[in-house]
Amino acid sequence: MPHVLTRLSDLNSLPFDQIIDARSPAEFAEDHIPGAVNMPSLSNEERAVVGTIYVQESRFKARKVGAAMVARNIAAHLEGPLAAQDGAWRPLVYCWRGGQRSGAFANYLTQVGWRADTIEGGYKSYRKLVMQRCYEVPFAPRVILLDGHTGTAKTDLLHLLAKRGVQVLDLEGAANHRGSAFGARAGGQPSQKHFEGVLAEAMEGFDPSRPVVIEAESSKVGARIVPPSIWAAMKDAPRIRIVAPIGVRADYLTGAYADLWANPVGLATGLRALEPLHSAETLARWRTLTGAGEYRAFTEELMVQHYDARYGKGRREDVTEVATERLDPSALDVLAGEIEARLSAM
Repeated sequence: MPHVLTRLSDLNSLPFDQIIDARSPAEFAEDHIPGAVNMPSLSNEERAVVGTIYVQESRFKARKVGAAMVARNIAAHLEGPLAAQDGAWRPLVYCWRGGQRSGAFANYLTQVGWRADTIEGGYKSYRKLVMQRCYEVPFAPRVILLDGHTGTAKTDLLHLLAKRGVQVLDLEGAANHRGSAFGARAGGQPSQKHFEGVLAEAMEGFDPSRPVVIEAESSKVGARIVPPSIWAAMKDAPRIRIVAPIGVRADYLTGAYADLWANPVGLATGLRALEPLHSAETLARWRTLTGAGEYRAFTEELMVQHYDARYGKGRREDVTEVATERLDPSALDVLAGEIEARLSAM
């Protein structure tokens, strides 16, 4: 019988060796169950053809044409990525609604001799659980925000806290974006659905009796919107603010943004985004500095004239401050230990 998902954590306990997404590559790229591999029953083009026949001609013809395509594609998977699987392998297959595509795929696999099964309701049942977690269920653990001006190594500190066993939620990591005009990362941002899926899976695994540390962000990370359940918990959460000298922050950020200096297009795009906020003279100077490779000077000016000047106005004063004179790896490790100690007192 198809497996029924009642909560996201069910995916970690199902007795299967691999989860197969039988949807088209475009559907898979938009979002998919974490850890699933894409073995399409229909390609993007084939799905469009079948859909057109369904609408313009007949349901019967669409099924007949689609069945032939599905059979050929499943055969290719059997001769390709599945050829090395032994008889003990157990696959779990899903499609959009747990219907024809996953059912056909699972039937073929069962005929081979594998104990294949499907997910009741397919991707839609998974997406419903994600929506509940992100939009309906309150964020259970107490949230503590990691605050501080740009360049105070907050993301690195989150990772160090996680290594120490502290519960953290990395919004920038899930969004593949550093949350600023210059925050784009290689590979681009995931879809909103996939962003929510990553966060929902993380939330599902949190111990509600222990705090969760989240970097202080706005309600958007790049183009991705922070889900309401998380944002509601963040708005009034207590904060630990990292304080470091501007020169130390500039040194750190210059190194942390090495990928940006190697990406002239991304750098130019970021500067264009600042045009409504700064004079033509200021932007011309920044373009001159970056054009000459003076990234350290540009970084310090950008923090003083843009990030500190704007973000400082909205920062709350009821915070716990942790000061440091260094942001090198050894200093960050010490700083993470101090933050961990402060958490227990908040």
